[in-house]
Amino acid sequence: MSSENQKKVNDLKSEGNKALETSDFEEAIKKYTEAIALDPENHVLYSNRSAALTKAARYLEALGDADKTIEIKPDWAKGFSRKGTALCYLNRYEEAASVFMEGLKIDPENAQLKNGLEDAQSKLSGPSGSQPLGNPFAAPDIMQRLEANPKTREYLKQPDYRMMIQLLQQNPNSLQSFQDPRIIQTLGVLLGFDLEQKQADASEDKDTEAMPEQTSMPSQRSNSNSQNHSNSVPENQPNSQAQEEKLKGNEAYKKKDFDTAIVHYDKAIELDPKDITFRNNKAAVYFEMKEYDKCIETSEEAINIGRENRADYTLIAKALARAGKAFMKKEDNESALRYLNKSLSEHRNPEIQKIVQVVSLAIRLKKRTY
Repeated sequence: MSSENQKKVNDLKSEGNKALETSDFEEAIKKYTEAIALDPENHVLYSNRSAALTKAARYLEALGDADKTIEIKPDWAKGFSRKGTALCYLNRYEEAASVFMEGLKIDPENAQLKNGLEDAQSKLSGPSGSQPLGNPFAAPDIMQRLEANPKTREYLKQPDYRMMIQLLQQNPNSLQSFQDPRIIQTLGVLLGFDLEQKQADASEDKDTEAMPEQTSMPSQRSNSNSQNHSNSVPENQPNSQAQEEKLKGNEAYKKKDFDTAIVHYDKAIELDPKDITFRNNKAAVYFEMKEYDKCIETSEEAINIGRENRADYTLIAKALARAGKAFMKKEDNESALRYLNKSLSEHRNPEIQKIVQVVSLAIRLKKRTY
């Protein structure tokens, strides 16, 4: 990083700290976010933004930043303190206690971690000190609600599914339940939303998506600079040939001609490798094809290239969310939760917040069965 950019980062961090001290949390978040854009591997910036997000009652986003802090610097106890605090505010006390204990392995005398652990453990009042947990399957109208949803209505025609629901109604801890993806889908229905959203997920990046180079590149280019280079193509101008290939890919997708769609997205990537929209779309097609490993791999490429080129944070958030959903399909809920929380740290999406709640619940219930 250049000395000029380092100075900008330090100034923005100081401004964020001052805003935090005066309880201007949104301003603090803004300043830390601007600093992170310049220095995306600075663990202190994510830690500070996590603190500001917690103060602003944006706990899921705070959790995402805490996870990022730990990812960048796993031997730093404060990251665990940030994560445990966010989990406590989300009433996820079992997870919080575990995180505080992990932090204490690094810094056994850390007062914040000790106090956090004590607070989290004091909230655990379920069996054997576990966290009380409501049974979403115990609603009296559960069968009517499952009949009203097209997907679960089909599930109800399957005897083994009905048996699982009956068991869960009686005891949510009785099933090795979350080995069956139908139960995850059912949780989404009971909590009021469709977890899969296949059509929306696979098409969300299509014609309506903004071009990363238009939305994420620095806007401080001077008029004189653009005039001096009036005969050249501006750096942030979309590649028209690449856009044409994207449109062809979109049309192929709509016809369910997925192989052709991928061919066109690959051509678009070759023509304009910095625009992560094309990789996002390609990952969406792999998701629809149920090729989840390829979906995750392509999403990771989009994330890395997007960060290298300072792409629009919403596009990076989409790539992270799609990878998280692919991990859900692979029944790897721990990885799914990690990616979904990272997505929220980039962009607060209410639908992803709901999915995080479902996945967290799935993980907690599954742990109870062992």
